[in-house]
Amino acid sequence: MSKDTTGPSFGLGRRDFLAGTGVAAATGLAGCVGTIAGRAREVNVAGSSTVFPITEVIASAFSEERTDVTVSISQTGTGGGFSNFFCPGMTDINNASREIADVEQEQCGGNGIEPIEFTVATDALTVVVNPDADWIDCVTVEELQELWRDGGADRWSDVRDEWPDEPIEFFGADTTSGTFDYFSEAVLGEDGSHRTDYHATERDRTIVQGVQGNEYAIGYFGFAYYDENPNQIKALGIDDGDGCVEPSIETAKEGEYTPLSRPLFIYVARESLERAEVRDFVRFYLEQAATDIVNEVGYVPVTEDVRDENLERLETAISEVTGE
Repeated sequence: MSKDTTGPSFGLGRRDFLAGTGVAAATGLAGCVGTIAGRAREVNVAGSSTVFPITEVIASAFSEERTDVTVSISQTGTGGGFSNFFCPGMTDINNASREIADVEQEQCGGNGIEPIEFTVATDALTVVVNPDADWIDCVTVEELQELWRDGGADRWSDVRDEWPDEPIEFFGADTTSGTFDYFSEAVLGEDGSHRTDYHATERDRTIVQGVQGNEYAIGYFGFAYYDENPNQIKALGIDDGDGCVEPSIETAKEGEYTPLSRPLFIYVARESLERAEVRDFVRFYLEQAATDIVNEVGYVPVTEDVRDENLERLETAISEVTGE
């Protein structure tokens, strides 16, 4: 299976390393995935593009130790992963940048799939502009609302009079994305609607390129994608009422970066834990989620307490599934 050439732009050394491992980063799962029962020595993952870098780097470390197992990863968006692959029983794990929705739980249950939730990191969802946008370094939550609400600002001067009287080009997450769901809820609230006249994509690299290419553009995505491209785009601080706070691993970890800090998850199909390769990979993943390997891709690792809770939940599920 070919690598995902539209994914995040990691360093060449790391990409070269991934090419030599048993990790396949797929643009789609068609032709690569059969039913759960029909796969052997393979772990299939779909879902969130935000969680993708964590799963990719952990999978590459796992494949160094377990050359007999292939881990295939696809970026489909949280919702797209649940509805099209995980809940129909096509994948073992779904990366998720939000909690599973009730309708997705029902879909999974109807197909005999029981999701098990594990928190694997914390993200500082990041709003970015072009580096040449020297008039802006920080926005309030109210200004973000005006920028991203349905029927909101079309020109920068609509938000602040002193900002340029230039049309805004918007880049953001697709509606199938957990990032879209979280951003909409955190910024616009339950009663607000996200604008529809924007470039919607599951490919965060496309957002980087779009914002980089227009002085008057704005976009948002997970912190890891800004962390990989700090010279190509500019991150905005967010003022939630107590002054401007920059997005970073430290501010997310300390709970200072509000309201755009969020937990990140993987969901594992209980039924897939019947297979040893899935059990081994998930156990390895949960152990690594508390280490600096998560920092390296731009997220906050879970605490040791969360790691231990995750592992206890996993071992309980394994015992129930295997009878051991």
